[in-house]
Amino acid sequence: METETATHWLTDAEQCAWRTYLDVNRMLTYQLEKDLQPFGLTMNDYEILVNLSESADRRLRMSDLAAATLQSKSRLSHQITRMETAGLVRRENCESDRRGLFAVLTDHGMDTMGKVAPHHVDSVRRHFIDQLSPEALADLHESLKPVADQLRGRRGKP
Repeated sequence: METETATHWLTDAEQCAWRTYLDVNRMLTYQLEKDLQPFGLTMNDYEILVNLSESADRRLRMSDLAAATLQSKSRLSHQITRMETAGLVRRENCESDRRGLFAVLTDHGMDTMGKVAPHHVDSVRRHFIDQLSPEALADLHESLKPVADQLRGRRGKP
């Protein structure tokens, strides 16, 4: 027998906070994406370049990169194909697992990161960091950390 529970609607304050978060998330993502366009990159491209540039030997297994960027393996494969065409990354076979593939950051990809990263950081600073006091940034981090931790723990779970 199913029991029905009443919906726990958001209070006015909760709804205000939620909608402000959604607005900021959409507008900030839009602006950061727009600021990457002159370099021919999307936020997804940039995120992949960052993950590869920060990994050992500038390489990650495709499955690990998909998990790190929250993309399906299929979507990541298409993304990597586009980035290979641009010379930013290449695929390499995994010696220990014949079915596995690595995404590897090329020298051109690393040079691109070196050119784009300062502009991206400036964009993040102008549109986000500089809009908040150091105290507000610390509070924001503390406020969002439990949400991030809870969601990180749910990866792959319904």
